[in-house]
Amino acid sequence: MTTAQTAPPPSMRLRELVFGAACAAALRAAARLGVADALGDRPAAVEDLAAAVKTEPKPLRRLLRALTCYGVFTERSDGTFAHTDMSRLLREDDPASLRNITLWCTEPWTWQAWPKLDEAVRTGHNVVQDLFGKEFFVYLNEDAPESADVFNKAMTTSSKQSAQDVADLLDLSGAASVADIGGGQGHVVASLLEKYPAMHGTLLDLPRVVDNADPRLRPGGALADRVSIVPGDCREAVPVTADVYIIKNILEWDDESTARCLRNVMAAGGPKARVVVIENLVDDTPSMRFSTAMDLLLLLNVGGAKHTTESMVSRLKGAGLVIDDISPVNPYLHAFDCTVPV
Repeated sequence: MTTAQTAPPPSMRLRELVFGAACAAALRAAARLGVADALGDRPAAVEDLAAAVKTEPKPLRRLLRALTCYGVFTERSDGTFAHTDMSRLLREDDPASLRNITLWCTEPWTWQAWPKLDEAVRTGHNVVQDLFGKEFFVYLNEDAPESADVFNKAMTTSSKQSAQDVADLLDLSGAASVADIGGGQGHVVASLLEKYPAMHGTLLDLPRVVDNADPRLRPGGALADRVSIVPGDCREAVPVTADVYIIKNILEWDDESTARCLRNVMAAGGPKARVVVIENLVDDTPSMRFSTAMDLLLLLNVGGAKHTTESMVSRLKGAGLVIDDISPVNPYLHAFDCTVPV
């Protein structure tokens, strides 16, 4: 184990960092090949794993050895490979699976965009528009539908894993209705409706997204009679009236788009409406390496940014909201509980 006394010298650490793309590519390859799914609870020989995932044994061993350097899989003294806590997160069936997140962060378009980060830093503008000739989500849906599906699955994974934490945190006992704005497939609103059996909910997101809403919310689902599913873009309009509005992990666009979304929510809710904004922050130390990397990716694809506590407070106050409380949802998310002033 590396300790402070045995830490690699700066030259070695920097060499490791500049090969970060190799690590990302290795994780993507393992996820796409299904290596973690093929490896069971007992160690396996690389020949057996190769047969299961339809690869050649020798290059698969090289892939696995590279990943073991980062604690993803472990190689035993007899040459077999076994799971670690991290490699299990690449399994499709793990409750905390990060397989879809792994694929999303390494999609083909990212390998075209990352080399232009210096240009994005110089100009402050996204580079995807120049690369593909259209706005990022338009490009995804029109030209890269498989990547759009990966995005939706990744967001579903993230939402499922945090939805119960959000429901546990929020006290909505005085509210009759809640709207999840840009809420993806509706896992947060579903969890809130399960917590409050008399509450009515609304899910608003793009048509392609809500078409695949959580089965609990769709016709015949357990919550269908207490929810409205509204296709739309919150940056254009929020045709939803509710006591409480949830805005989770979507205020990462350019400043104007973020401001439009907040204005639309405030106009829809009117005075005294409650607006809860939930984000992971770049000054949220448990997730700093991940959130700051995602911050740079947002600069590349939509010209957006992850927020610090200060920048989020500034945007919410700038939109005219009154911030009543800021609370941690879990180690990676914070909730900004706001009210539309009278």
